[in-house]
Amino acid sequence: MSRKETINGFYDRHGQPFTEGGNFYIYRREDFACDITPLPSNRRDFYKISLMTSGEGTVGYADKTIYIDRPGIMFTNPWIPYSWEPSTTDQTGYFCVFTEDFVTPELRKGSLAESPLFKVGGHHLFYLEPNGVALVKQIFDNILRETASDYPNKNEVINNYVQLIMHEAMKVQPVQQYQSGNAAARISSLFMDLLDLQFPIASPQQTLQFKNANEFATQLNIHTNHLNRALREVTGKTTTEWIASRIMQEAKTLLQRSSWDISEIGYTLGFEHASNFNIFFKKHTSLTPNQFRKTIVAN
Repeated sequence: MSRKETINGFYDRHGQPFTEGGNFYIYRREDFACDITPLPSNRRDFYKISLMTSGEGTVGYADKTIYIDRPGIMFTNPWIPYSWEPSTTDQTGYFCVFTEDFVTPELRKGSLAESPLFKVGGHHLFYLEPNGVALVKQIFDNILRETASDYPNKNEVINNYVQLIMHEAMKVQPVQQYQSGNAAARISSLFMDLLDLQFPIASPQQTLQFKNANEFATQLNIHTNHLNRALREVTGKTTTEWIASRIMQEAKTLLQRSSWDISEIGYTLGFEHASNFNIFFKKHTSLTPNQFRKTIVAN
């Protein structure tokens, strides 16, 4: 799996200075070298929403690619690898990038939870009619104006504008994104990437975002049975088996290399009660977590 590009690296790639101290940034595309800077397929550690008002180019999400030749909105998030190859030099529009700190519960709840900003297996590109372009362009103009203001609650206002952009995208039909290769292989690859993306666990306060087959399937925008069939076809193992295997791998690592309490380790891995973690661990190793840790120390 490729390493994530940081927001600093994104700025460096475009030859732009980066100023620390915020969690939301907005630019005009024509001011940010979007016409000459290709982006290799990679994940980024930030969210991005782009409005293309003119220009052409090819965008790729995982193994989906499409040639963009008209105005539209494009969404990316930290889970989706994407690439961009500009084809013309008349690239205009806007884009905003923001970190996880900017993502409020309001952005994640209700209907917005189904938006392209938070989905791995859904659509992420939406063409706009002229009136839609004008509307979204006005929203971006409002955000630009708000970011330059001294209003103490401007982040709340900007957050509301971002929600409006997401809703406008959800009103229109997504662009067909042509898939290459076997569908089961693509689903399996996306699942594996999403699973690995949750590890390693860096602190006792970090917890798994997706813990079971249903949660992974929801994030991938497919039915749980569809995900299981794809994984069985490609790997011979079920979703639950892959999740359990990766959790066991991380559990052993934390028991060996950290001094965290066993209850803390269990909690980070999705077990609210230490007893459930003990049962899970013993089922796969014939040892309790405590016995495993003592065995490692003894050796």
